[in-house]
Amino acid sequence: MVLATTAPSTIGGMRANARMTTRCSASVAAPRIGMAQSGLMGQRMPSLVKPQVVQPRVATTVKAVAQPSVPAVLGAAPDEKKFLGIPTFTWQKIIPLGMMFFCILFNYTILRDTKDVLVVTAPGSGAEIIPFLKTWVNLPMAIGFTVLYTKLSNVLSNEQLFYTCIIPFIAFFGAFAFVLYPIRDMLHPTAFCENLLDTMGARFAGPIAIVRNWTYCLFYVMAELWGSVVVSVLFWGLANQITTVDEAKQFYPLFGLGANVALIFSGRAVKIFSQIRANLPEGVDGWGLSLKGLMGMVVIGGLIICAVHAYLQKTVVPKVQGSMPKKEKKKKEPMSVGESFKFLAASPYIRDLAFLVVAYGISINLVEVTWKSKIKEQFPNPNDYSAFMGDFSTATGAVTFTMMIVSRWIFNKFGWGVAALITPSVLLATGIIFFSLVLFSGPLTPTLATLGLTPLFAAVLVGAAQNIFSKASKYSLFDPCKEMAYIPLDDETRTKGKAAIDVICNPLGKSGGALIQQFMIIGFGSLAASTPYLGLILLGIVGLWIFAAKDLDVRFEALQKEGGSEE
Repeated sequence: MVLATTAPSTIGGMRANARMTTRCSASVAAPRIGMAQSGLMGQRMPSLVKPQVVQPRVATTVKAVAQPSVPAVLGAAPDEKKFLGIPTFTWQKIIPLGMMFFCILFNYTILRDTKDVLVVTAPGSGAEIIPFLKTWVNLPMAIGFTVLYTKLSNVLSNEQLFYTCIIPFIAFFGAFAFVLYPIRDMLHPTAFCENLLDTMGARFAGPIAIVRNWTYCLFYVMAELWGSVVVSVLFWGLANQITTVDEAKQFYPLFGLGANVALIFSGRAVKIFSQIRANLPEGVDGWGLSLKGLMGMVVIGGLIICAVHAYLQKTVVPKVQGSMPKKEKKKKEPMSVGESFKFLAASPYIRDLAFLVVAYGISINLVEVTWKSKIKEQFPNPNDYSAFMGDFSTATGAVTFTMMIVSRWIFNKFGWGVAALITPSVLLATGIIFFSLVLFSGPLTPTLATLGLTPLFAAVLVGAAQNIFSKASKYSLFDPCKEMAYIPLDDETRTKGKAAIDVICNPLGKSGGALIQQFMIIGFGSLAASTPYLGLILLGIVGLWIFAAKDLDVRFEALQKEGGSEE
């Protein structure tokens, strides 16, 4: 009998039939146990032992123990116990990943709300500074980070790369609250910028405000990069490394459940600190006190992220790597930055993914800047502005939590393609409502008055609803869809593709939306006059987004089938 062609057996099965075997059969079964242990991915195992002819008595014994199948869980033992029908090793991966995602999103919500308050309410600044920041500061820094990340990925391990990227963020946010902000008056060239504004005129107020409040703008950019780097590249890169496509379909949508509980808690934290600032006596720097508390929580959250990552690297990653089939790695020189971008640009799959990210950034930015300018008009006081943003984050977390529960059903019922189309559809519908209210606010004034609303406050509320539902669909559907699309790719394409798409394309989309607004303002004289054209641009961008999502769906399914056939 040819032993190597039988199905892999489980260790438990071998032990159960140990009494039936002779010493000869035990010596033959030994390599079979090694095969069972190496078959951790639940795949059909390659021939690890040369065919051996054995006695009929031994062949009967082997046939008796060759029936059980190995579970299809990456890194799981063949006879591993299950909890709620899911292998315990899967829980060992999912629970720490969920904890990491909770802390990352908790930090991101605090940073996102704080950065807006800092730059919008800064002296000589306003919401008009945001397009200039995203175009001329955030995008160049994102490109610079990607160049550095690409070079580091060629020389550092995944674990080293993670800590090299995240530790500078943690250090900066702590230093900003306790060092940079207290000495801001010494660091900001206020007098110089005031004279420059008098000389150049009000049309250059946005760029001059960036120079005048450069430490605030640096905080803004670092907070933006936290979302691109830590959330998209570091966390999802780790998650894609240790999970299978089947596990991702089941659990990626549920990651957001814990993450959006973090949104609710962090929104409440921002609200509480806003109320503390409002109740402090005169002469006390309430905003500085608030920053110390908020950034203190960010630093603690960052340290927890590092600790959980260290746990995964010690307990989970070695098992996953040991379970993967051994493949001979082709020896080749590391690609340069330029070669990496050419390599990625040559892939239609990567191009589709990139367009999805860029399209989201442009679409949300076409509405968001106008909305934030309305918020400042309604809430000129920083405390009130910050408190409103805290309520906004809490509402976003609650709505997203609900959509996360629904998203699992959507993935199971309709698949990746339908889930990927929901976010652009939601953004288009809510964007049309927002632009319609802004364009037809005059005729709607009497109706709004009966509801106790002014056109300004109504625009603030509708813009908030638009952002809440758009972000909820992004967190619950768009992000899981995007991350699932990386899983079937090879390691090099996945690593460099994520760095290019998530770090460059995300701010590129926001900067693209900002550039469109800048050109419209210059061409038509004001943001209000360009509103109808912005609505038409939104319609066109979302249409192309839907087309790219459909094309990527076809390629994703084909790549999955190709990977399945190889297994």
